[in-house]
Amino acid sequence: MIAGDSGEKARRPGEFADLARRFASQFTWGVATSAYQIEGAAAMDGRGPSIWDEFCARPGAIKDGSSGERACDHYHRMAEDLALISDLGIGAYRFSVSWPRVQPLGAGAWNERGFDFYERLVDGLLERDIAPYLTLYHWDLPLALQAGGGWENRDTALRFVDYAREVSRRLGNRVRSIATHNEPWVVAVLGHEAGIFAPGLKSRRLAMQVAHNLLLSHGLALQALRADGVSTPLGIVLNQGPIHAATNSPEDRAKARLDDGLTIRWYMDALLLGRYPADVVEFLGADAPTVTDEDMRTISQPLDFLGINYYTRNVSGTGEPQKPAEDGRERTDMGWEVFPAGLTELLLRLHDDYPLPPLYIMENGAAYRDQLEAGRVRDEDRVRYLRRHVAALADAIERGVDVRGYFVWSLLDNFEWADGYRKRFGIVYVDYATQQRIPKDSARWYQQLCAAHRHGDTRRVAGEAVL
Repeated sequence: MIAGDSGEKARRPGEFADLARRFASQFTWGVATSAYQIEGAAAMDGRGPSIWDEFCARPGAIKDGSSGERACDHYHRMAEDLALISDLGIGAYRFSVSWPRVQPLGAGAWNERGFDFYERLVDGLLERDIAPYLTLYHWDLPLALQAGGGWENRDTALRFVDYAREVSRRLGNRVRSIATHNEPWVVAVLGHEAGIFAPGLKSRRLAMQVAHNLLLSHGLALQALRADGVSTPLGIVLNQGPIHAATNSPEDRAKARLDDGLTIRWYMDALLLGRYPADVVEFLGADAPTVTDEDMRTISQPLDFLGINYYTRNVSGTGEPQKPAEDGRERTDMGWEVFPAGLTELLLRLHDDYPLPPLYIMENGAAYRDQLEAGRVRDEDRVRYLRRHVAALADAIERGVDVRGYFVWSLLDNFEWADGYRKRFGIVYVDYATQQRIPKDSARWYQQLCAAHRHGDTRRVAGEAVL
């Protein structure tokens, strides 16, 4: 039994080789983080405030009253964290740039000390033979732009283009890919309709206009970067999961179809088909965004890749939903159902419905109530979650879906947005009092999988022999 799979007595020798050989030799294995969740140093070296700094200061906004002011102190511990990734044998790292760290006001002057941090980060990754995957926007809008209307204001899309061009000019030729946005649905709906994420607003009309303007900024950025001669693969990252009807009643099936339209088809149709789904536009009525034909041509710029973040499915119905504790389903500490088959289902559906570019699973992982005991975290639930989802991904690939990589969320326990520090997603345990990093058993499991793949127990690319 290996350290990374505590509590499972039926460990079969060769399991890692069996799993690894289901993936092509060029498949990418990585870990992911985001700037506000790990960096800390929120008021240091010229960084400006973001909407999350302001949101965290509101009483009751964050469940434990915390903020990302210190987070994992990655800003000062970057070398330690890069060494950790290297020691685990993980070949790729997805990170985001903090817009207010490199451009404090979201317009105008650039902050050289902020850019120096990301220059050193990319250099450090490349020195360790770790491929950098860059995300431009992971929710931390400069607060000064929010004062001017934030993402409701189309001008923010133009400011995003300026930001994207400058980051790409400085870093783009040394990173493996550039994603414009992470999970625009979250920014729009949780931030502007539900009001539980920054900036904490509550208007469906506003949320849908924000969703459109985010997609518009993505398309404008792709146009500008390609005009600048950027050859780095460009894409976007969406959060998705199957929407299942709670019952087979016509009402529940219709509700599930609508929810699918609001969460999946709204973004996929716009990006890949150049239109919003007609049934959703009709449902929204006066809350539908203001859109021009030119907007849709801009949004549907060709993608070099599409990132998918998968955690669970959703069950939709018109009746009162069952409480998680009463439905008998296996769940994580977030209350999310553990449903690996949903990843296969989602990928096959996307493959059937859309003209897809290559895909990457940019986030997949789970929060559990991890306990540090005698210097070790025996997170067997997370090991099981990861194993089952990696196998589900292999099922989809073997049925024809072009997926090129998989990133675990997250490298580190971190600031989990509205939940503060109460939820732990990391494969590395962080003692927030001391900032000590302790790889969990799940990190050791992932280390073994990456090693098996690296050592050649893999399926070869099309046309080559299978080992």
